[in-house]
Amino acid sequence: MATSSFKAALARVLVHEGGYVNHPRDPGGATNQGIIQRTYDAYRRSKKLQPRSVQKLTAPERDAIYRRQYWDAIKGDKLPAGVDYVVFDGAVNCGPKQSIKWLQRALGSAYRGKIDGVIGLATFAALGAVEDHDALIDRICDRRMIYLRALDTWPDFAGGWTRRVQNVRAIGKAEATGAEEVAAVHIAGAETKATIEDARKAPSPAPADAATGGGIGAGGIAGTLQTLQDQLTPFSSAGDWITTTVAVLAIGGAMLAAGGIAYRYYAKRREAKLADALDAVPA
Repeated sequence: MATSSFKAALARVLVHEGGYVNHPRDPGGATNQGIIQRTYDAYRRSKKLQPRSVQKLTAPERDAIYRRQYWDAIKGDKLPAGVDYVVFDGAVNCGPKQSIKWLQRALGSAYRGKIDGVIGLATFAALGAVEDHDALIDRICDRRMIYLRALDTWPDFAGGWTRRVQNVRAIGKAEATGAEEVAAVHIAGAETKATIEDARKAPSPAPADAATGGGIGAGGIAGTLQTLQDQLTPFSSAGDWITTTVAVLAIGGAMLAAGGIAYRYYAKRREAKLADALDAVPA
């Protein structure tokens, strides 16, 4: 892929990112043209310059950060047309590692490496084996949407993120197929960073353990009372209350234990689904 693709891809990303924003729910904090304050601080330090507000970001600084931290990180110059832009936009919005994982997952059986977010020989070998880049872009964008829905910030920015991915998908597919160019569109809220640090937490198995343990405990007490009743019955009819108590404890214990087992199954399913959405497990 020609190096000149960077400028065209960046121009589109900048439309999505807009200008200076500082939304209270944006995990990136103060952001200017897609560059967050801590990224700008790191860049300034690398140049032995004093930190300053990201609002003072210059165009040359902006372009240098985008090239080094995002475009070079995804090896954009080596990616096919359309795919380069789609992966680049995902890297800016959600981080290069996450965007590369979507690419690796989207490559399916053609990719034989680990889903590690590191683009290398295995990724490029798989890319060489996939001819339908239009469909590949669809799969990348589908993975991105699954990831976004797994974030705590999804309810706040669902509309903007969804429309951004729709626009990115259309632009990428047009480039991949040589169709008529699709313009990038700025959507309010779509510039918000979607970081994995804001992923939803998997349900804790603690309630399941407590319920199962409580059920087993109740069953144990019922067994003890049953033994006591067996000893008292020959001598007194007063053991009737024990029969009722045994029945209540046995039924309640069984229900509690069953509820604990059911909740553990639910928690495991939720944990697995979340891990898949965040690409924390191999495809």
